[in-house]
Amino acid sequence: MLIARLIAEPDHLSTSLEAAKAQMAEGGVRIADATMLDFCGQTMQIDSPDDNADVLRAALDAHFGTTDGLVAADEPVVPKVFISDMDSTMIGQECIDELGDFAGLKERIADITERAMQGELDFEQALRERVGLLKGLSTSAIDECLATRIRPMPGAKVLVETLKKLGCRTVLVTGGFHHFADPVAEMLGFEHVVGNRLEVADGKLTGGLVGGIVDSSVKKATLLAELEAAGNMGGEGVTSLATGDGANDIPMLETATYGIAYHAKPKARAASNGWIDRGDLTSVLRLLGIPEKDWVR
Repeated sequence: MLIARLIAEPDHLSTSLEAAKAQMAEGGVRIADATMLDFCGQTMQIDSPDDNADVLRAALDAHFGTTDGLVAADEPVVPKVFISDMDSTMIGQECIDELGDFAGLKERIADITERAMQGELDFEQALRERVGLLKGLSTSAIDECLATRIRPMPGAKVLVETLKKLGCRTVLVTGGFHHFADPVAEMLGFEHVVGNRLEVADGKLTGGLVGGIVDSSVKKATLLAELEAAGNMGGEGVTSLATGDGANDIPMLETATYGIAYHAKPKARAASNGWIDRGDLTSVLRLLGIPEKDWVR
């Protein structure tokens, strides 16, 4: 059984649905029902008795254009655990790239960041290389960067606070730095933060890091630990949500009940069972079926 929820342009919706249904049928996926959800405006739900999610998603991508969507084995519910990446997911910037600008190295650092997010470079190696380029930068640049450049993604605070109100544990986990993640978490309402620590001496960055690296394996491990704490038998049966945008997020996106790729790189989008390509982070609430009257504005 599959349940797909889709937010798409309303024009030609019925025509797009018929074309998608025909492609699904060719791939052996039948459609039992397709209706608009009255309690969650703009969202279409498609029910199938079959279980080939790849065929269903390919048809949606082929015929509906730019969409937000989620494909699940059961009716989506409010998760018990929400874990999210920070840079380019909860905030609109890559913090290390912005710091690189203060050091006069933004283009060089941003190129390494992009390649790492695409999965072309080893994450730890790329992180240490970029941090090394920041050696000698004053910590006052971090404060200025936070104040003048770091902005939340549209809908981020509504998503976090709404899930919290509904009993969901919220965790920010980032391959970025506590210098940024701690104030961002406080601003958005996250209850716990996992991130990397920049080494500082005499008010300047040393070009090194303190402690272990938060990479893709740590992100997945953090999710699993939160699931175990929230439930029984290692978290089995505890519904979870993860959001992210890059290759470093793939293991936690694959592990979560609902792994939603937010305006993501192709590899991250392909690894997820949900995607936001069209709207902002409130689309996650719509896809979960949480009506607007229950949102925390």
